Amino acid sequence: MSHDTDRTTTGPPGGASTAPGRARAVTLAVVLTAELMNALDGSVVYTALPSIAADTGATTAALQWIDAAYVLTFALGLITGGRLGDLHGRRRIFLAGTAVFTLSSLLCGIASGPALLIAARVIQGGPAAAMVPQVLATLHVTFDEGSRAKAFGLYGTVMSLGSVIGPVLGGVLTQADLFGLGWRPIFLINLPIGAAAVILGGRFLPESHDPAARRLDPLGMFLSALGLLLITLPLTVAGEHGRPVQVFATMAAGLLVLTVFVVQQKTKTRKDGSPLVVLSLFTGRTFSAGLATQLAFGLLSGVFFLSWVLFMQNGLGLGPGQAAVGFVAASLGEMGGAWLATSLVARHGRAVPQAGALLAAAVLCGYHHVITAQGAGMGTVQAAAPMLAVGLGLGMIGAPLADLTLGKIAHHHAGSASGLFNTATQLGIALGTALTTVVFFTGIDAGTRGAAVSTAFADSLWYVVGTLIAMWALMLLFPGRPRTG
Repeated sequence: MSHDTDRTTTGPPGGASTAPGRARAVTLAVVLTAELMNALDGSVVYTALPSIAADTGATTAALQWIDAAYVLTFALGLITGGRLGDLHGRRRIFLAGTAVFTLSSLLCGIASGPALLIAARVIQGGPAAAMVPQVLATLHVTFDEGSRAKAFGLYGTVMSLGSVIGPVLGGVLTQADLFGLGWRPIFLINLPIGAAAVILGGRFLPESHDPAARRLDPLGMFLSALGLLLITLPLTVAGEHGRPVQVFATMAAGLLVLTVFVVQQKTKTRKDGSPLVVLSLFTGRTFSAGLATQLAFGLLSGVFFLSWVLFMQNGLGLGPGQAAVGFVAASLGEMGGAWLATSLVARHGRAVPQAGALLAAAVLCGYHHVITAQGAGMGTVQAAAPMLAVGLGLGMIGAPLADLTLGKIAHHHAGSASGLFNTATQLGIALGTALTTVVFFTGIDAGTRGAAVSTAFADSLWYVVGTLIAMWALMLLFPGRPRTG
């Protein structure tokens, strides 16, 4: 059985000879660099927002939109971006998306006011939605089954680390005030990185597409984008100031539109076989369970990391530099967990991420006890050290999740499957961030300091632990230990 009919591979131009191993290594580096840029840009602005406000005169609402403009545009375009790669070639769409993303980063870096910066962030999110689905799809068709797990493991690591490291990098670059540019280097740093990704990608990335794909589905694009917008908009921008009735009504309308979208996709499949989403992907329980687990993973991240940052700074009174120690510990733990999972998952299958979920849940239960016992008297080390073990558990989940979900997907559906996988991530993060209103801000507000914040964070940990247990249960639907011999 061969998938060669599903892909067209092009070598380096000019007839240069490149060893397959070297070409795959460069491909891996290029697409993971693009994923890292996206992951960083989704969170790098957090610590730079005060500086942006001081420099541009942005209002609170404008600051909210500087973040939301990118997140919303990115989330709405992922499904279409994945399908574009299936139709027109994943290499071509990746290079175009990366080039426009890099140029839009320049627009963000030179924006003279909040309105221009918001517009640039909208432009930036669009090409990111075209670029990112091609990452997993390219890895899927470039690496064989034996090496794909390691490639997907590195992808999961980069995706997780980017969101954790982003606030630290944003703070460091802003505080460094490179060349007197203040906050602007958080976007301008993408210029050399993006240019290198385009140059190397044009030389080394293989081309692949779905030979059965015929045309794009404009009505499906509209319905999917509208449904996702109605769900993510109130979650992303309403926050603690939103009215619950309006938020839930808007989300219900979004679910209704997505239901219409599914019906339209079934009709489109029967009529001409060119739907935006390949619904047959959902007939496999592994893919469906993987999307649900990824959605829960994003939700967990959205709830936990926002609440944890506020606990460290508002609850314990630590400065940004001291709080960054916790991010470093979490990052080191995630890298260790990813390495461990990548080396073990081939032999132990779903047991590896399940063990990671139980480890993180157990550590957070202990963290709750320490916070409850010591309250605001905790020091930096006591607050940050548990994050090493939490990160280890999360790394054991995140690294193999893409491979467990997408590893058996047919090559020609890789773009569509990747777009759905990334959409689940973004929906989860938006939902988790919004849920902080319920699980963290119930009895406090953004200006609260001291013991009340510590108590609110300790209480919120039970929601995180519950999500980890739910993920453990969902992963029972993944294949068990792979057969040997």
